Amino acid sequence: MTTDSGKKARRTIHQHQWHQAWDNSIPPLATIQSGEEVFFDLLDASNGEIKQDSTVDTLRTLDFSRVDQVNGPIYVEGAEPGDTLEVEMLDLQPASWGWTANIPGFGLLADEFPEPALKIWDLSAGADGWGEFAPGIRIPLSPFCGEIGLAPAEPGAFSTIPPYHHGGNMDTKHLTKGAHLYLPVQVPGALFSIGDGHAAQGDGEVCGTAIETSMRATVRLTVHKDKKVQQPHFLTAGPLTPRTNTDRYYATDGIGPDLLEATRSAVRHMIEHLHTTYGLSRVEAYMLCSVAVDLKLCEVVDMPNFLVGAFLPLSIFSK
Repeated sequence: MTTDSGKKARRTIHQHQWHQAWDNSIPPLATIQSGEEVFFDLLDASNGEIKQDSTVDTLRTLDFSRVDQVNGPIYVEGAEPGDTLEVEMLDLQPASWGWTANIPGFGLLADEFPEPALKIWDLSAGADGWGEFAPGIRIPLSPFCGEIGLAPAEPGAFSTIPPYHHGGNMDTKHLTKGAHLYLPVQVPGALFSIGDGHAAQGDGEVCGTAIETSMRATVRLTVHKDKKVQQPHFLTAGPLTPRTNTDRYYATDGIGPDLLEATRSAVRHMIEHLHTTYGLSRVEAYMLCSVAVDLKLCEVVDMPNFLVGAFLPLSIFSK
């Protein structure tokens, strides 16, 4: 059965109401009935340290003890360990600007890109608009939140940087407006939190940042007693990437016996392609991969080698 009060309500969680660990000892900010809506006003993943007029020098002084915060937690009445919490993405509205950065020491190719770089985006066209990366390169916006999760059963504070069985920093670009996410409840009340607004991202987020932005997010939280998940499941809002999947793709492959190294190879080849074909600097190409290129597992059974593809949508380039 589904525990659902049938009531439509809406609580508001503000920008300052954040925490920085998945920890079941953090007291909830609000208690709601199953089926209620909650509105979150979320700062970007830098917790407001990066501003619209920031320069690359800002990256050198980032306080990493404050980044990748999440807002909450929310206690959902009736949620018990073994249940599933459904998170319905009702609305996701990005701010009028955002940022993408190469942060030294972070990202898939961190050793190859030791210098910081920062791109500030104009997102004033809204959730259905576009962001210009460079003249002739436009990214269709598709807002979502990278951090969505519940408190773990284990005691202690767990970093918000990685994903876990109970959610966390999943950075799943398909959790857009209209999507449904299903998370395994591990503690009474579920203790739901959310953060890390993204205006757009490539599958993989390879440089470590997407189009990072503050986000106004509205979700509906519903407890299910008859649906069991061990790790996150989700139902997309429709066909994948409908605003991007309108033209051909150019793909580069990475092949090798180590899956992570094959992934790095695919991205290196795409960076070289973007550099030589479109005149981007290597770090610009790296950041473009992070916001627009999708990584795919093309082959995982023909041992000893794996094959990973990096898929570039040609629809982002002006004809």
